[in-house]
Amino acid sequence: MEYICGVTFAPFACAGAFFKPGAKESLAMMKERTGANFVIFVPGGLQETPQSEEICFTSKATMEDDELIAMIEYAKEIGLRVALKPTVNCKNGTWRAHINFFDEDVPCEPKWGNWFASYTAFQLHYAKIAEQHDCEMFIAGCEMVMSEHREAEWRRLLSDIRQVYHGLLSYNTDKYQEHRVNWWDAVDVISSSGYYPYGDWENQLDRIETVVNRFQKPFFFAETGCMSVKGSKEVPNDWCVRGDADPKGQAEWYEDMFNACSKRDWVGGMALWSWDAKLYQERSAKTRMDYEIYAKPAEKVVKKYYDIFNK
Repeated sequence: MEYICGVTFAPFACAGAFFKPGAKESLAMMKERTGANFVIFVPGGLQETPQSEEICFTSKATMEDDELIAMIEYAKEIGLRVALKPTVNCKNGTWRAHINFFDEDVPCEPKWGNWFASYTAFQLHYAKIAEQHDCEMFIAGCEMVMSEHREAEWRRLLSDIRQVYHGLLSYNTDKYQEHRVNWWDAVDVISSSGYYPYGDWENQLDRIETVVNRFQKPFFFAETGCMSVKGSKEVPNDWCVRGDADPKGQAEWYEDMFNACSKRDWVGGMALWSWDAKLYQERSAKTRMDYEIYAKPAEKVVKKYYDIFNK
């Protein structure tokens, strides 16, 4: 697997977002300003609650197929490799990691079998697009922690995807969960969300290395990032951190992450969270408190390391 200097672009974009003025220009700017060679697009599916069985991916809350395809083609035109990562969210705001059902079927209660049938339809829809438009990787979901023990269903899903998609296949587990997934042999690439605290990267990489050695698979961080807000570098996974803007702290976190990962030859790259289709004014960057890196000190850190990794 070629080293991934990646960025997630406009995750969960609504219908029409990729056709708006400036969206393609933003993607081109992302490549130029970060040195990225890889982009992940994240079509969103929605279910009502963590216990709902049906996933909808045809509403206005989800990007249209034609705009996704147009953006895939444009990304390739400007020299980016592409991954699709269809990801489900809950409309009531509950984090997708908590999607869960009884392990034994109970009459009149929602069931894993029904949910996986809907999830499989969701994944296969985008796997076919990935195949038809030569996407280099397909990532079969993200941070589905409470479902990961359903090994038979996951293996069946991955097998079904391989019937329609023939590129690299991965799954994005959550932080701290890499060692808990028992079916990594069924994917081509192990990936996870690398939201680890500042100063703790060496410990976490030691732990993840045992997983990589066990399964003998390539590995990369399909997500990683930190907000530019005071306190985020200690808990970069917590998007609810509130405080003063801290672009310096965000840059320090990125320096720590890149420095640690660069020493491990088994880390095959990372995809940063994230870069929006509609960019804010550069002058407002110093007061923003989100994961975006555009025009913040962290952007220069990213460019420095991605230029090194691209050599």
